[in-house]
Amino acid sequence: MTPAARVGAAIEILDEIFAGAPAEKALTGWARRSRFAGSKDRAAVRDHVFDGLRQRRSAAAVGGAADGRGVMLGVLRLADAEPETLFSGEGYAPALLTDSEKAHPEPAELPVDLPDWLVPHLRESLGRDFEETVLALRARAPVCLRVNLKKCTLAGAQDVLRRDDIQTEPMDLADTALKVTEGARRVSQSVAYRDGLVELQDASSQAAIASLELSNGLKIMDYCAGGGGKILAMAARCDGRFFAHDAHVARLRDLPARAKRAGVKISTLADAEAQAPYDLVFCDVPCSGSGTWRRTPDAKWRFKEQDLINLNALQDEILNKAAQLVTHKGTLVYATCSVLTSENLERLSTFVTRFPEWSIVENRQFLMREGGDGFFVAKLRRKSA
Repeated sequence: MTPAARVGAAIEILDEIFAGAPAEKALTGWARRSRFAGSKDRAAVRDHVFDGLRQRRSAAAVGGAADGRGVMLGVLRLADAEPETLFSGEGYAPALLTDSEKAHPEPAELPVDLPDWLVPHLRESLGRDFEETVLALRARAPVCLRVNLKKCTLAGAQDVLRRDDIQTEPMDLADTALKVTEGARRVSQSVAYRDGLVELQDASSQAAIASLELSNGLKIMDYCAGGGGKILAMAARCDGRFFAHDAHVARLRDLPARAKRAGVKISTLADAEAQAPYDLVFCDVPCSGSGTWRRTPDAKWRFKEQDLINLNALQDEILNKAAQLVTHKGTLVYATCSVLTSENLERLSTFVTRFPEWSIVENRQFLMREGGDGFFVAKLRRKSA
């Protein structure tokens, strides 16, 4: 595919998404209809689509229309590209720019790339970090790797990755974190990944795990484990007994194979109470994902105010249940990939008000300016412990 044809495909896909189709479904449908597209073509089209979703409102303002064509035109202009060379009307390229498109003035101020109802919530949550965070959400997120300290050092992992033409650099945010600077699309096929030397994991998540007081002999439960990335990171830092639970059991399906590759043992449980109590219960609860919207930009446009209300109720419920699984002197950890106060400190405040025997020992909000995703983590313990 030519660069112009890739832009044309992105316009088609964006129009499907704006009409209501989920982004991944629209991308998959296009790929199935476009057998001629190679892996580089699919990757390029995906990048265009995700850039359009990240910058949907600002790009529409610059491009002069809120449809796929206007958004892609705006994306190119915001990137200082020359859209005239791509909107040529030749072959599969988008049609030539109209006179009005050529003459469309650049707005004096770009709109915020968020649903209107979310803006006051994020302003209140982020304060002086609001503007910087909004700008960060317009850009692509870095590809980060977690080095498995059970198997190798940071430098050792870098050496193995280089043999597969993958270049990395250490990140200050976590002692296990590498940022991929070249060859990101080769990671999943690399020897380092295949042999369990590295896992894909954001640096903020790694830093949150590094902040925990992990020591040999602990009995640890990852209560909302999902794919198991957090419990794998914990198991790489100490020797102990590790358990994973998720309300959606199918999400744990790949964890045994991942654990074997990483050289650790993790037991998956359909019933978390079966092995209770635990010295540490880690709750990475379902949330808005606002700290990861660079990676899943379609999610921010689909997120509704009622969704936040429903999530807050679920977060409270999970904290209440998980607290009952912790030993008397144990630690309850609450985490989200959100930057919204209503999902973080407000939930903890509600919890300790309802259960005054618990106290917040420590909490930290990671922001994108630190190099990783937005992430929140807090440790709670009983006052009498």
